[in-house]
Amino acid sequence: MYHFPKWKYWLVIIVMLVGILFFIPNLYGEGPALQLSRNDRQAVQDADMEQLRGILQTHGIPLETSHLEKDRGVLRFATQDQQAQAREAITKDAPGEFLIALANVPRTPELLRKMGLKPMSLGLDLRGGVHFVYEVDVDGAVQMAMERIDRDARATLRDQRIPYVSVATENDVVSVVLRSANDLQAAMDALKAPDGSLTLTSRTGGEGATIEMRMTPAEIKRRQDQAVQQNITTLRNRVDELGVSEPVITRQAIKRIVVELPGVSDPNEAIRVLGATATVEFRLVDENNDPYAAEQTKRVPIGSKLYKMSDGRPILLKRDIIATGDQLADAMSGFGEGQPEVNVTLDARGGQEMLKATRENVGRRMAVVYLEKKYLAANERCEGQRRGDVCTEERVISAATIQSVLSSRFRITGLQANEARELALLLRSGSLAAPQTIVEQRSVGPSLGQDNIDRGLRAMAIGLVLTFIFMAIYYRAFGWVANAVLAANLILTVGLLSMLQASLSLPGIAAVVFHLGIAVDANILIYERIREELRAGNSPMAAINAGFERAFATIADSNVTTLIAGVVLFAFGTGTIRSFAIVMTLGILTSLFTSIVGSRALVHFIWGRRPRLTHLSI
Repeated sequence: MYHFPKWKYWLVIIVMLVGILFFIPNLYGEGPALQLSRNDRQAVQDADMEQLRGILQTHGIPLETSHLEKDRGVLRFATQDQQAQAREAITKDAPGEFLIALANVPRTPELLRKMGLKPMSLGLDLRGGVHFVYEVDVDGAVQMAMERIDRDARATLRDQRIPYVSVATENDVVSVVLRSANDLQAAMDALKAPDGSLTLTSRTGGEGATIEMRMTPAEIKRRQDQAVQQNITTLRNRVDELGVSEPVITRQAIKRIVVELPGVSDPNEAIRVLGATATVEFRLVDENNDPYAAEQTKRVPIGSKLYKMSDGRPILLKRDIIATGDQLADAMSGFGEGQPEVNVTLDARGGQEMLKATRENVGRRMAVVYLEKKYLAANERCEGQRRGDVCTEERVISAATIQSVLSSRFRITGLQANEARELALLLRSGSLAAPQTIVEQRSVGPSLGQDNIDRGLRAMAIGLVLTFIFMAIYYRAFGWVANAVLAANLILTVGLLSMLQASLSLPGIAAVVFHLGIAVDANILIYERIREELRAGNSPMAAINAGFERAFATIADSNVTTLIAGVVLFAFGTGTIRSFAIVMTLGILTSLFTSIVGSRALVHFIWGRRPRLTHLSI
């Protein structure tokens, strides 16, 4: 008589208990909430949560629950109206202290949450949110690199004490005009790139000489790829600063980036922060010339550049840059002497340049220039310099006297509270390597996402009920075993998705229905084989053992080929295709376990312990 190993019973029991444990959080649904992080980048503490609860109590806003999640605070409410009222109250009573993000969070009980159990992560089409496709201006990235080469060339020639007439950038060429042809070789040696990324050509004429600097084709390609990758990194940092949980940021084709922000209900805020190309420059003020005269005559002194202050007044600044936003190590907004400010920390190189410049210019003024690059339509007005669709707006946000020597730490003033907050966010998350424009924007409301969930669950429920009825009628008692195995398969699949926090989208629900059909197919193969063995005159237990053993090869072959297709879809697919592939792959693995091990354990538990079994209800 065949004895089913006891360790397999325990294996099935342990796997099912773990699966049920991870499955349970999905039964509680989600509720509207606020996710809060401190504006100074410190972790939210219990004292902060007490402050927030006090604000809500003062305004009479009921709170369902609150807790700390990593370094953020979460406040959950019963309705979206309470969520909106709470956001307004916190913004009013604690201005500038917190970054607030609207979200939907699980209603998981505190005990399960402390155990680290979470429901499945829902995709954009189920949870609601915004979907953007950005196109990166890779040519703009190359142009920005050429401008950087221009600045470096000026600094190098000045440090090497090589006299030059001008350094100018036009398209993809930086032209350096030297005063004397005798300095040509020295200048060529100084400007030569050690990594071979630049090609230098020269020509002489009269007493002077000209050097033309171009990037190699390989370097141009590297800069373009680097721009897309840096933009992806910057977007991810900015999404983290916005407080959005479970974002999806991936590269698409050569120069496009897909950004999906589940749970975001204000797409305009996301567009403003994600799309901005903001940085700052620190320059000395030209104290020797009149900016009003330069503005009227349109003649700017050599070595200076005309800017506008935030209030519209003209100001002349030196062309030489002390430090840029690329050299920023950190930036935090706050309040000093009752005024909004941004506390800046430079890296080592930027700190040395700032130390040198301020040591030599104590008593003079230094200005902070705010630069923003953005795409504009043909009919939109550009307040700065326009090149094609790209508008570069520059304004001086502060021009203060250098009271003492500065190094790597100082502050920027002259901003509104919201400007200081946004500038600090953009600076510490990094500037975009190249301008980018939105070529596709799609918003999915929570109601539409819920409608997708309801339709998907309805389709799955109808499919399961019809399958249960068919199996119960056609295979009788064994059909109910198959139905129990099918329910276990669904529980394990959802439990795995919750354990791995894999994103479930609408195609993922289709994959669940699809793999449940495969799971039923495996049981049908086993049961048909048992019926064949019974018709051949074998005993019931011999028929059961032969059915499971001889059907195994067929089931394994069919599932392995489907598994290969799922792996390929996951490797080469993106977005919802990947979601389908993940669910299908996990479903096939759970199907193999439940159909072969789980089903056999249940069949032997019911019929295998009968010593005189003469008939099977199949």
